[in-house]
Amino acid sequence: MLGLLRRLHGRGVIGMNRRNIHYIGRYNNRRLYPLVDDKLRTKLLAEEHGIATPGLIGTIRSQFEVARIAHLVADQKGFVIKPAKGSGGKGILVVEHQEAGGYVKPSGRVIDRSGLERHVSNILSGLHSLGGTPDVAVVEELVLFDERFSDYTYEGVPDIRVIVFRGYPVMAMMRLSTAASDGKANLHQGAVGVGIDIATGRAVGGVQFNRPVSRHPDTGSRLADLEVPQWEELLKLTAACHELTGLGYLGVDIVLDRRHGPLVLELNARPGLTIQIANGRGLREPLRLVERQPEGVPVDERVAFSLQHLAA
Repeated sequence: MLGLLRRLHGRGVIGMNRRNIHYIGRYNNRRLYPLVDDKLRTKLLAEEHGIATPGLIGTIRSQFEVARIAHLVADQKGFVIKPAKGSGGKGILVVEHQEAGGYVKPSGRVIDRSGLERHVSNILSGLHSLGGTPDVAVVEELVLFDERFSDYTYEGVPDIRVIVFRGYPVMAMMRLSTAASDGKANLHQGAVGVGIDIATGRAVGGVQFNRPVSRHPDTGSRLADLEVPQWEELLKLTAACHELTGLGYLGVDIVLDRRHGPLVLELNARPGLTIQIANGRGLREPLRLVERQPEGVPVDERVAFSLQHLAA
């Protein structure tokens, strides 16, 4: 065990205590957490700042409104329903299209109107929210992910997690849904995490269930061939979330929509550390380097610095 700890330390891997005390504790004012813990509030704030997010179809705020969910989505081919205060992908319902028998999920499973209403009602009751508090159901347009990723995902939308420190993108990974994760890009449920080189947008390694993988377990595609398009534009979008929230240590989740380009899915004030395993190196050195940079640097200059100095 001691040998493992030494190897991890030698690779610059930081643990939960250091993340919580040295970075989250020092750089994230707790009064700002509601800006990112509430997805609806995040979305509305992003719209005010001109930061692109999936289109908002509407919200359901009380049990009296549950019956109108079918009317709200009637004109939508597909849509997503999520809890405003959910975490870890819990409570997210993705409907790929509608048919006479009901609402079809990416897996092909069909739920009827009563099932749709039940899901919304559960969200409102706080079944999926942080602390079990009453919640709001947020209904969004379905993201149509970039077709270049179709060989790297299973019944779900791949997304990109970027750690942004003091406004500088410092580490990134792509999360790929699998059969094990039930089509969700959630690493704890079995999605594949692929480390992405900040300088190039190219894959540097993959991990599933904390073990290295070289191919997608369902499609067989080589993870080493994965490259994220519009990389610099995507990094600028993540860097701008520093000004959006005022948080110094931030996880930004992005998706590449084939129609609209990079969109911010959600923000996280306590991003996990598995991103280090996916990249095969730790956050310690990138974070130290950014700590030495001056305050007040514009977004474009911060991203240029990351592209030049934070290569994997």
